Amino acid sequence: MLDNRRLRQLKLAGFAAQSALQKPRDPALEITGLTVHPVREPASGRRYAVLRLQTRGGITGYGECRAAPSAEISRVREALDGLPASAYEVAAERLQKTGAANLDGAVNMAMLDIMGKAARAPVYQLLGGPTRHKARALAPLPGDGDEALAASMQRAAEAGFRAFVVPVPPANYRNQGQAWVLAVRKRLETLRKAAGENADFVLDGGAALTPGDASSAAAAVEQLHLLWFDEPCPLVNLAAIRRISMETVTPVGLGRTIDTERQVQDLLREDAIDVIRPSISRCGIARIRRMAAIAETHYIAAAPYHDGGPVATAAALHLAASLPNFYIQQVPFPEAEADRRMRAEIAGGPVEAVREGFFALPTGPGLGIAVNEKALEKYRGGEA
Repeated sequence: MLDNRRLRQLKLAGFAAQSALQKPRDPALEITGLTVHPVREPASGRRYAVLRLQTRGGITGYGECRAAPSAEISRVREALDGLPASAYEVAAERLQKTGAANLDGAVNMAMLDIMGKAARAPVYQLLGGPTRHKARALAPLPGDGDEALAASMQRAAEAGFRAFVVPVPPANYRNQGQAWVLAVRKRLETLRKAAGENADFVLDGGAALTPGDASSAAAAVEQLHLLWFDEPCPLVNLAAIRRISMETVTPVGLGRTIDTERQVQDLLREDAIDVIRPSISRCGIARIRRMAAIAETHYIAAAPYHDGGPVATAAALHLAASLPNFYIQQVPFPEAEADRRMRAEIAGGPVEAVREGFFALPTGPGLGIAVNEKALEKYRGGEA
């Protein structure tokens, strides 16, 4: 039998779907086509896929995901055929039922892009924003050693970033010991000294540490006042993460692998989190808004995770503008000029430009970018 909470969820989902489908339908907004363009950055090799939806009235919308297997593409195309672009919650339910939830985030971005273009307004205005007029920027630093990380930070700082994600030193075995903990602290102290007083840092554990190592590292860097300690250990052990959060003043950020609002509720119930980090490519705009609304009632900030391409960056900036509890937005900063040029070509402009630590919000209709489909073909990489 269904418990009461699940029964209420099903009823509410049914009401939402029924409401969406009973509204007068504009045939011009009915989805009639879907194509996916897999792309690959020439230097870094980073891969992602740009999804394009076409409506009967000729409006196109774009989204982005990490990958789009051909079997899923055909199921998504069938699920969306004839559906109005306004019914993105209905679309999400259909994709869940067809086993193509991997594309849910991209479809959500594309449908909102269509609705914004139809209304001639930025997506964040459709969502009740903007709650701010710029979004704080966070750059992950690539590199295997302290010198490489310092060089990456210098390049990102010259591009306008003032906040950086720093990976922990490699953990070669379980329970690293004091030498590894001191290496973590030294790495952050070295980068802070090089960056100056105006820089902020996030320490990234990559969900790969043992609870003991994560707890020791969190305690060792308390006085450095990090923005947060990201993914210190796997989510399977919420009790251990809770101890890390409770025993040190270093905030904990989690969520890049979560898919549902229920997972956010579990983290909040365990009092194990200070910043939620759902992935924009994985979850899309609408679902992260629901997650952030739940987090806001617990005074928890939202800093969505992003490691993909420029279409998802544009979506993330609209999301940032619509969230009252938005904190900061992570966006990849490629080392190579060729990769940065590719991303600007695809977006049709400098949507990822940073000035004094902040992104400007897109101002055009929809996602506010003019996706260059010639660039998608130019940088095509492998299968979707």
